[in-house]
Amino acid sequence: MSELSRRSGVPTATIKYYLREGLLPPGRAIATTQAEYDETHLRRLGLVRALIGMRGLSVSATKEVLGGIAAHEGEQHQVLGIVLGARPADEDAEPAPEPAPGAAEVDALLAELGWEVSEHAPARAVLGEALETLRSLGEEIAHPALLGYAAAAAQLAAIDLDQLDPAADPLAQAESALVRTVLLEPALLALRRLAQENESVKRNS
Repeated sequence: MSELSRRSGVPTATIKYYLREGLLPPGRAIATTQAEYDETHLRRLGLVRALIGMRGLSVSATKEVLGGIAAHEGEQHQVLGIVLGARPADEDAEPAPEPAPGAAEVDALLAELGWEVSEHAPARAVLGEALETLRSLGEEIAHPALLGYAAAAAQLAAIDLDQLDPAADPLAQAESALVRTVLLEPALLALRRLAQENESVKRNS
């Protein structure tokens, strides 16, 4: 366990807590009070840290996510969706969400774009509420502009998935996707701000 702690940077006490809570599987017993941990434990520990530390999930919610990953082993699309919060851990048991503000507009947009998106995806509600709020403030986004934003988002999504190592272990892929998503979102916002300033200079100089 001390070696697992050294390689992962996670304190031994925290690893023991994760073991007690069932977030990590037990190691292979090599003595009465000793167990051996392998690369699978290291990858799983990395994912647990990312789920709790970056997504801010509780221990119980993290266990649900890990259970969902195990249930969809080998299905990269499902696993990434569960880890990133785009899909519930057990979509079949999750009731369909109540229609959020702007839901019909979002449904129509997704249909026009031909995007396949789970009805449980929280981003649906976020987008609908944002569009409704803009409209209430008299700042409605013209449809061609909205399609332009969608096209840019599609390019970003392709770049995101291109960064994943197809030969990597599924747990390592899931951790990488989560870390990149959480840490890159502020960076992408910063790039947008910088690009806006540059575009303004070009148009007004």
